[in-house]
Amino acid sequence: MTDTTSRRAWRLLGWSALALAVLACARTAWRVHESAELIRRSEPLQRAPVQPALRLLVVGDSTAVGTGASRPEASLAGLLGQRFPGLRIDNRARDGAKFADLGAQLDGDERYDMVLVMAGGNDVVRLRDLQALRDDVEQTLRRAAERAELVVLMPAGNVGNAPFFLPPASWWMSWRARRLQALADEAAARHGAVRVNLFREAADDPFVQRPELNAADGLHPSDAGYRVWFDELMTQAALPQRLSAAAVAR
Repeated sequence: MTDTTSRRAWRLLGWSALALAVLACARTAWRVHESAELIRRSEPLQRAPVQPALRLLVVGDSTAVGTGASRPEASLAGLLGQRFPGLRIDNRARDGAKFADLGAQLDGDERYDMVLVMAGGNDVVRLRDLQALRDDVEQTLRRAAERAELVVLMPAGNVGNAPFFLPPASWWMSWRARRLQALADEAAARHGAVRVNLFREAADDPFVQRPELNAADGLHPSDAGYRVWFDELMTQAALPQRLSAAAVAR
């Protein structure tokens, strides 16, 4: 290869790398815009039957709010309300919340039959210190146990599998998500919480195999995605048995 040919080859590689970087930046900017729009439209579902059979408190981040769903009724809380019409649902979740923010959501003295905790994605993505995260999860479960006898911990799954992320960032997010699962397992065992595990490696993750499970931003679940999570919650936490008293409206 002559010097001229070599320079042309390197120049071509340089321009190709630049083009890929520009495309990646544009893709990320578009995803961020879509995520902001989904957050703007999101609204946590609340239900207050006249004579509730059981009471549920939902705390957490945007996934507990239902961001990405087309309407509140298609969120996880909405699906719970449809399946258990006698269930009162107080949803205090907020977009962007980390485990450190859940203490405020759990504030109060009213007793519930169940507390559902859905968080962790923001701790993973925002690179929250793992030791601090461990303490936050512990404190959350300790406080949740004061509000209800049944506490269900449903942390974020494999965030690195979300279409929002590309390698090598996706690899790092998956590693951090694995650490979150380990912290959740340890804390749930110590506090007697029911653990719902959404983590899957890419080869076994339905959100990888079925793109329609992801919302437009590539970060939150779609209606179909929340349905998959709902099925996992029902099975892993045995909610048809635990919430049977709320299966019929009163």
